Amino acid sequence: MLDITKLTGQLPAISKHLQQEAQASNQRLEVAQKRLAESVLAQETLETQQEEWRDRALFKAAIPLEPLDTCQDIPTPPYAHSVFATDGSQISPSHHEIAYCYLINIGRVMLHYGQSLFPVLDSIPEVFYTQEDLYESRQWGIPTDEWLGYRRTVSEIEALAEMAYRWVKPPGAHDEPNLALVDGSLIYWFLENLPTPARNQLLPRIFRAWEQLQAAQVPLMGYLSANRHTEAVRFLRYASCPYNVPDCQTFCANEENQLPCQSCEPLRDTTLWQTLLSPGQRSAIWRSQSPILELYPEEFAIHFCYVHVGTEIARVEFPAWIAQDIELLEQSLGLLLGQVYKGYGYPVAIAESHNQAVVRSSDRARFFALLEREMIKAGLPNVGVSYKESNKRDSIA
Repeated sequence: MLDITKLTGQLPAISKHLQQEAQASNQRLEVAQKRLAESVLAQETLETQQEEWRDRALFKAAIPLEPLDTCQDIPTPPYAHSVFATDGSQISPSHHEIAYCYLINIGRVMLHYGQSLFPVLDSIPEVFYTQEDLYESRQWGIPTDEWLGYRRTVSEIEALAEMAYRWVKPPGAHDEPNLALVDGSLIYWFLENLPTPARNQLLPRIFRAWEQLQAAQVPLMGYLSANRHTEAVRFLRYASCPYNVPDCQTFCANEENQLPCQSCEPLRDTTLWQTLLSPGQRSAIWRSQSPILELYPEEFAIHFCYVHVGTEIARVEFPAWIAQDIELLEQSLGLLLGQVYKGYGYPVAIAESHNQAVVRSSDRARFFALLEREMIKAGLPNVGVSYKESNKRDSIA
């Protein structure tokens, strides 16, 4: 039980700290706005420097593909269209339960507008219980709980691709615009630190799903709410460099304190673009330079832009093949913005897919009750939870 009386004394210090952070952020924002104005005037030169010297840089900055001060109005979505989304949840494995296994539940949503069609809202559960499922990741030093999260990510995108592909195929079956949405980033940073054999179990499956969506010409977008990215602001560091060339390895490698070009960091991209964009507008398109993207095929290199959705500045990510088709990109952003408005500040399809996926405590209890019944029917002895789990559920205090 949380002792509120003891906690209350700590809150003034937190409030004071947050106030100081807000003041510092405002100062960094003023510097960033000045650097942005300078960068707009010298953008071509800065892009050339980035191209020539980024292998010597101590930071990774995204590459702008449009003028830095772009504020493009997003078009109204067409009347008839369809939106697909998936999200996942799980029951993690526990040695204290009646059986050591785990469950992944993928929520699926298909919403149709202007077509007089019923929506699809369901979930697909799958139980993993074999030795291979439970202990395969141990050979790479990856705990089962962690591996479960990675497998869930793959299952989400595979379910999304299958649902969208089956809907639009055969060609001409449904010619209305479509959009596939996921909650979160399309840049899978967690793969960076995985051993190659483990990564090869995951990434090819993700790309096969993406190929399905590309073949069906269903745009894929990742929606990031309240994100903390700084890779667009980091591009402004080229304008802040006090040296003739931005050769960080030569001039700044031995700097112990803040580097000369870090005058506006740490500042989130959303904080800066909040001052530029109006509701219903997007920023310039950027190409991410995250190291993990070196493993992505060129057509799947991740691009992004920032969108003012009215309630916040959201980061929207999409593969290169969408960024290269500006008409398709603008149409997809219109569909996405329509979803945000329908969801009162958050894409309704993603929210509903989460609601379909979530595994509540009552669902967990029913799952293990069903499993217990099957184990008893099979004649297995000593079916039950550990004494630790039993006492946690029934407090004696």
